[in-house]
Amino acid sequence: MHVLLVASAFNSLTQRVHAELRDLGHSVAVEIALPAAPLDASVVRHHRPDLVIAPMLRTAIPEEVWTAHTCLIVHPGPVGDRGPSSLDWAIREQAATWGVTVLQAEAEMDAGAVWAHAACPLPPVGKSDLYRGEIADAALEAVVLAVERFASGTYAPRPQTGGRARPAMRQEHRRIDWRTDPTAHVLRTLRAADSQPGVRDELLGEQWFLHGGHPVHPHEGLRGRPGELLATRAGAICRATADGAVWIPELRAPRAPGGPAAPRLPATVALAHRLPPLPELPAPLSAPLHAGPRESAWSDIGYREEGRTGFLSFSFPGGAMSTDQCRRLLDAYRAACARPTGVLVLGGGRDFFSNGIHLGVIEAAPDPAAESWANINAMDDLVEAVLTTTDRLVVSALGGNAAAGGVMLALAADEVWCRSGVVLNPHYRLMGLYGSEYWTYTLPRRVGAGVADRLTSEALPLSADAAQRLGLVDRTIPCAPGAFAGETARLAAQLAALPGAAARIAGKKAFRDRDEAEKPLSAYREAELERMRRTFFDPQAPYHALRRAFVRKEPQAGTPPHLARPAAGRHTAPLPSRRARVTGLAAHDAARGARGC
Repeated sequence: MHVLLVASAFNSLTQRVHAELRDLGHSVAVEIALPAAPLDASVVRHHRPDLVIAPMLRTAIPEEVWTAHTCLIVHPGPVGDRGPSSLDWAIREQAATWGVTVLQAEAEMDAGAVWAHAACPLPPVGKSDLYRGEIADAALEAVVLAVERFASGTYAPRPQTGGRARPAMRQEHRRIDWRTDPTAHVLRTLRAADSQPGVRDELLGEQWFLHGGHPVHPHEGLRGRPGELLATRAGAICRATADGAVWIPELRAPRAPGGPAAPRLPATVALAHRLPPLPELPAPLSAPLHAGPRESAWSDIGYREEGRTGFLSFSFPGGAMSTDQCRRLLDAYRAACARPTGVLVLGGGRDFFSNGIHLGVIEAAPDPAAESWANINAMDDLVEAVLTTTDRLVVSALGGNAAAGGVMLALAADEVWCRSGVVLNPHYRLMGLYGSEYWTYTLPRRVGAGVADRLTSEALPLSADAAQRLGLVDRTIPCAPGAFAGETARLAAQLAALPGAAARIAGKKAFRDRDEAEKPLSAYREAELERMRRTFFDPQAPYHALRRAFVRKEPQAGTPPHLARPAAGRHTAPLPSRRARVTGLAAHDAARGARGC
């Protein structure tokens, strides 16, 4: 079938639906519904879709569209739940389970007939982490089932009966009373707003939006007057609650009247000179063996060992890696390489692996060009360290999405393992960049020059399954987000115990020496950085406007042409539905079985 995705932004869920529907053989196009240019019936007619799906839509589909085409809405809530802040309320109210419903668009918001639904657990993590993890898994299960049912031509969606409409969660619902609110309540409030919209609060006499929150472990002994700032760690600030304290990793300044949105920044960077003298308390790099998240102090970088396998974990908000974060991770990587292990696993967490350089920190820097240059060189230093590691096997373990330089960081390892729900964007051009991180060496080495050129020029998302078929990924791991670390540890232990592991490690240096003799790594880096330098230090280069628009969330002028063009599925033969109304799927387009959350 030909499916039109209608969305308010080409966000992570829309990307995943786009990628996985193409895997199933459907052609897919996208229209972005903009506040200044709502979805127009003539635009939809132009696409001639068999089906319209809205994975993430903040505005209503016009009546002239949903009366002419079957339009399915993906709602991040169970059947009967209604409203724009469904997941926020679920986190706030400590729901243990939740779900996603695919329903037909009609006049009343979220009240249409149900085509499919899927349940999922809600572990105590941030909203954006849940959205890209358990919620996205449930959404794809429900979307695939709904598409299969629609294509059959025989399924009648079930009308909803009853239901609960809840209001949008506004800042008055998110207010924190630092004098009386216990840590658990503060964490739920922060997690329900971690990416957007943040929690508006007063800090050091000014208004800020707080983004994200992590508990302070009791053994750290950080207590103080409720609301007081106690310490800093890895760019985060520690703030006292009524019965403990929390780490807040990011802050965002309020939008000035008539001005653009401010970027989210590491809290210490955002506060800058306003920050009073506070102790910097680095967390120990190595966590106790088998220590869980509730047993160890929070940090954005950690290391542990199990037998002959080392695990270097890192988790940076939004997957963005600033100059400082890259340098700290490089220091941790070098420390991990000094340990007597045969396998070193990078990543392995639930959420983003990496999205490359930190555009927010760059945008906020006094000299964005100079900070861009420092950041890309710090990324390159890290990637080079991974590429030149020849005394052990290195595995990149992607439990969450990766893009741009973050994908290339992963490709520097000997093996790349992905959770089955991961989405990869191995390209740079949408930000007006040529790219670095040794991509001109690692990407063609894995997929060939022709495929590398196609991936970087098309600039479309790839599912983990599609990436494995291309050779970009070595292994996909079908598991829930929370199970990925355990599955990675089990497989890494097996890899370390393989009889051929020692011989494979011994062969790494010869392979690297052979490649180095053919073309030194420095030559790849110099050529890439020369193009990046010209872009960074050219004030007229599109990169600067594109970066600003991305970071400050400036409204798009329209749907990008590469998304509006139909992207072919793996099977491109037209279905009968392109000639008449849907009657059924061709045999090779039969949907795969619904997947668990």
